[in-house]
Amino acid sequence: MAGRSLRELTIRQLRALAAVQKSKSVTAAAKQLHLTQPAVTLQLRNLQALAGLPLIQRTGDGMLLTDAGREVLALTNRIEAAIADCETSLEMMAGKTAGRISIGAVSTAKYFVPFMISGFSKRHPNIDVTLFIGNRQEIGTALRGYDLDFAIMGRPPADIEMNVHLIGDHPHVIIAPTGHRLARKSRIALSQLESETFLTREPGSGTRGLMEQMFETARIRPKIGLAMSSNETIKQAVIAGLGIAFISAHTVASELDERRLVTLNVDGLPVVRQWFVLSRKDKILLPPAQAMLDFLSAKGAQFLPRAHGRIRLTRMSGRGKR
Repeated sequence: MAGRSLRELTIRQLRALAAVQKSKSVTAAAKQLHLTQPAVTLQLRNLQALAGLPLIQRTGDGMLLTDAGREVLALTNRIEAAIADCETSLEMMAGKTAGRISIGAVSTAKYFVPFMISGFSKRHPNIDVTLFIGNRQEIGTALRGYDLDFAIMGRPPADIEMNVHLIGDHPHVIIAPTGHRLARKSRIALSQLESETFLTREPGSGTRGLMEQMFETARIRPKIGLAMSSNETIKQAVIAGLGIAFISAHTVASELDERRLVTLNVDGLPVVRQWFVLSRKDKILLPPAQAMLDFLSAKGAQFLPRAHGRIRLTRMSGRGKR
């Protein structure tokens, strides 16, 4: 019974007990707490009733704690220490010198988001950043559940009111193995790819949705081969000659540099969308999260992979649309 009753105790009661232990007098404790003597007596009486045991005893040396009283005093000390730690943490958060941030990113962004976090952490080394990677649907679910402070992705979820901050351009290209029959052609109509096998991301992926939209606009229906949940697997499958793929140019920078893959010079490509950092309008951001959001809005573009030298950035079809 006593353990359950103690859940109803108050900080005022605990502080009254601590003041009596320190001063050995209710009168002196009342003066220390800036309360009346009856008020302190009432706090002690209520606390003792909750404990179900005597906490204080009168002696010739003043008011002393019983064994039960010392046990409750130990609890008081732990609570006061926790409060002090919390105050320090809040002060550090307010000063943007410490705290925790939870961010999400679609899987295509994993190629540059760690560099963004590193850039921010150099300025704020005591702020802990947790990164969640998922496809577009998974990141949208996390945003709906208020699990994230903000997310890095393309088109914002349609059913959530978001604050949207532009990071930079996000080109999408069609990749093929270096020995592909069209690899050296300078101009390719999208319809010429209708006989090709496309390797693609899983349903729910933003890249797959953009690819399907491109096919629908061109009124072609290429063969869809393997569906994969990883850009890395898609790249290796293309290198192995299992098909070609519509993919973010930011995921293939290394392979293009190393000539393990090529981009096909397809009319209307690259399809250029944008990267955004998104936060819910109804979510309160603490100063550390707001500091990182401001950093990404101002400096995020410099961390995007440089694909301009490897693809023809024609800026056609879809730039600026969400």
